Amino acid sequence: MHISEGVLSAPVLLGGAALAVIGTAIGLRKTDQDKIMTVAILSAAFFIGSLVHVPIGPASAHLVLGGLLGVMLGWAAFPSILVALLLQAVLFQYGGLTTLGINTFNMAAPAVLCFFVFRPLLARGTTFRFTGAFACGFLAMLLSALLTAASLALSGDAFVPSAAALFAAHVPVMVVEGIITGFAYTFLAKVKPEALAAPIK
Repeated sequence: MHISEGVLSAPVLLGGAALAVIGTAIGLRKTDQDKIMTVAILSAAFFIGSLVHVPIGPASAHLVLGGLLGVMLGWAAFPSILVALLLQAVLFQYGGLTTLGINTFNMAAPAVLCFFVFRPLLARGTTFRFTGAFACGFLAMLLSALLTAASLALSGDAFVPSAAALFAAHVPVMVVEGIITGFAYTFLAKVKPEALAAPIK
C-alpha cells in the first residue's frame, strides 16, 4: 500500500503531509516514556510485515498490521508507522520521501479511528475483545485501502483503474489482518494487559 514517488498531485501530497504531522505530534504528546519500547517493537513488526508485498501499479498489497498497532498504541500508532515507513523509503525505496506523509496518514489514521470506535468492546470479556480486535484489524485495513485508492483517484482520472485494482487486491488481506489482530489482542490481554492501549476490565 506504499504509494510511489511522482504519482500523486501536489495538493494530495501537501494535505497528507499536514495531516501526518498533526497525527504524529498528538501521538508523541500522548506517548509515555514507559511505552517507548512497545512503540519501537510494533514499529519493527510493521516494518517487517509490510516488506512482503505484491506490486499493483503504483502501489502494492501487503500486510499493514494497522489494527494491531491501533489497539496497542492508540495515537502512538502515528509515530510508530512514520518511523517504519521512513526506514523502508530510505533502505528499500518502498514508497518515498515525498509520499511519506500521505502514506503515514493512510495507514495510521484508520488504526487510531478504529481503536476509539471499538474501545468499549476491547475492554470487555474475551469474546467481545476478539470481536472488537478483529473489527479493528479488518476495518483499519479497509479504510487504509480506501484512503490509498482515494489518494490515487484524486491525483487524476488515469489512476482510477489502479485505485480500483488496489482496493480489490486488499480484500482478502482485510480478513487476514482481522484474524491476526483478534488473536494477538486476546493473547496479550491475558499475558500482558499493561501493553494495551485500552484498559482491561
